[in-house]
Amino acid sequence: MAQRYHRDHHHESVDKRCGDSSADYQTNKRHRSSDEGQHRAAETLSAHRQLYERHFPLYKQPVEVGCFSLDSRRNFCNDQRQLRYYVQPTKSPDFNLRDGYTSRFVKRDDSVKEKLDHVLKWILANRDKIQTRDQTPSSSALGVDFVTWRGHLTKVLTTPYETQEGWMLAASKFRGSIYISEVETEAARVNRETRSQRQEEMMYWGYKFEQYICADDVDGTPDPGGVVNTNEAFCTVVQTRLADHKLLFSGEVDCRVKEPDAPPAPGCYVELKTSAEICTPKQRSNFHRYKLLKWWAQSFLPGVPQIVAGFRDHDGIVVAVETFPTSKISQLIKNEFNCWKPTVCMNFCNDFLSFVKSVVKEDDPRLVYLFTWDPHREVTYAVHRDSQYTFLPEWYIKDMSSPHSSHH
Repeated sequence: MAQRYHRDHHHESVDKRCGDSSADYQTNKRHRSSDEGQHRAAETLSAHRQLYERHFPLYKQPVEVGCFSLDSRRNFCNDQRQLRYYVQPTKSPDFNLRDGYTSRFVKRDDSVKEKLDHVLKWILANRDKIQTRDQTPSSSALGVDFVTWRGHLTKVLTTPYETQEGWMLAASKFRGSIYISEVETEAARVNRETRSQRQEEMMYWGYKFEQYICADDVDGTPDPGGVVNTNEAFCTVVQTRLADHKLLFSGEVDCRVKEPDAPPAPGCYVELKTSAEICTPKQRSNFHRYKLLKWWAQSFLPGVPQIVAGFRDHDGIVVAVETFPTSKISQLIKNEFNCWKPTVCMNFCNDFLSFVKSVVKEDDPRLVYLFTWDPHREVTYAVHRDSQYTFLPEWYIKDMSSPHSSHH
């Protein structure tokens, strides 16, 4: 199935077959309510993949409404200073990904949980850039249903096929929009705190690959002798709509193509990846079934059209580089037996967002609805007030609630 974006920007033109069909499914196995007779929210949501093999839902072509940078000390900058330019390598480049690991590496402290803070800073500085077409007067202050990180949505998309890692997503409604922020699971915390030396080094390899093929300026060349600093990031902010859900989310972007006649962002962006070289049919099958699912979901969501992958050997030498157009990934996997399907991912995400909307009714930034999912289980939730899970900061609530914030 090819990548499907709906390019028409008028609300009236929603293709009926693509609309949010949760109403038709309220009695089926996807939702379980403890009180079937009452009109109340379901208490759980099934992640069983067979339930989501329906038509591909409407997903609007994502539009970039802004961007921001995080500098070498992880400070928010309301500009594109960290945007880099893709410099195409040779087919067999021989890059050494281990180079500089012990001497030229500044590692971000991943025990610091930033929540949605950078996205919220972008919102406060760029309220006027958020597109509010199709809005009714009574709708939310921002004119969107959900605000989140792209990475959180990627986890939701891949859920029907995930067998290893669960997730926890905190949701709060504030001035009509639902904000979704990830909470680290206990298993993820243990993993992070017990990573082996090799796992730590292999995480560096991905950033090192970027350094070999990214230039700081449109006319520049890569500088593999420089410092790799994983605090630095360039992020796009996009708006789109999945069925009835208006989304505003941000995601990190590795680089853009140099060509001046390239399509506008996000159509000019390139995602960079590394992966172990593929030597056996089993390895190819695993690459298609597991890795390509995550790669596709991550790039399809913000509308990034191509993924450039460096295939490396056991010692961290890049032996081949291959480009995967995001829209062609689903054709690549369709001969794989019992493989993942983009339509299942998107329908599950649509239903999850509908489930969140049905649950998160009270507009209060101090109230957190914590959604939890573990492999082979259903999505459940619990409600917490004034707890450790509260994530919308006082500075954001105050600024958004002040009189000047109520109009653009």
